[in-house]
Amino acid sequence: MRPHAHKLPLILLTIYIVLFIVLAINPYDRVTWWAENIPVLIVVGVLVFTYPSFKFSNFAYVLMNLFLCYHTIGGHFTFELVPFDWGNHLLSTLGFDFVAPEGRNNFDRLGHFLVGVFSYAVVEVSVRKKWVSNNFMAWLLGVFSLGFWAASYEIIEMVYAITEGGKSGAAFLGAQGDIWDAQKDMLLDILGACIFGLLALFNQRNWREIY
Repeated sequence: MRPHAHKLPLILLTIYIVLFIVLAINPYDRVTWWAENIPVLIVVGVLVFTYPSFKFSNFAYVLMNLFLCYHTIGGHFTFELVPFDWGNHLLSTLGFDFVAPEGRNNFDRLGHFLVGVFSYAVVEVSVRKKWVSNNFMAWLLGVFSLGFWAASYEIIEMVYAITEGGKSGAAFLGAQGDIWDAQKDMLLDILGACIFGLLALFNQRNWREIY
C-alpha cells in the first residue's frame, strides 16, 4: 500500500458524516428523509464494518462516496425538489430527453445512473477475490447485481408508496407523473452498471495501491 493511501477512505467517510448531519437538519419531509437515508446508512455501515477485512481501491471509495453524498442531498430536499435547473438544462442539451425529459426534475434520473458506481466495486471484489474465472464474468456479475438491485428498489418504492400514501409516499416514489418512471430508472441503473463495470476492468492497475 502506498504511504497514507489508507487515509482517503477515512477522509471520505468524514465528508459524508458532516454532509449527513447538516442535511439531517430540517429536511423537507422527515418521513421521506428516513425512507431515503436508511438504505444509504446500511451501505455505509457495511463498508465500515468490512473495511478491516477488505479494502476497496481508493477510486472505488471515491465513486461510492459520490453516490452516497448525492443520494443524501436528494433525501434532504426530496429528489423532485432538489435545485437542479442547470442539470436539467445540461441533460436536455446533451440529448437525454428520452429518459430525462425537459419539464421534470431529473436529479433522480442522474442519481439512478450513478447507482452504477457499485458495479465498479462488485467487479473489483469479484476479480480480487477470484469469485469468477475471467473479466467478462466479473463484468456480468456487476451488471446483473445492479440490475437485481434496481428492480428490487422499484418494488420497495411501490410498496412504500402504497403503504405510506400521501405526500411522503409520492415523494419517495418520485414518478413526477411519468408512467414509465420505474422502467427508465432501471434502464439508467443498468446503463450506469455497464459503464462503471467496464471502467473497473480498464482501471485494474489502480487496485495495486491496496496490496
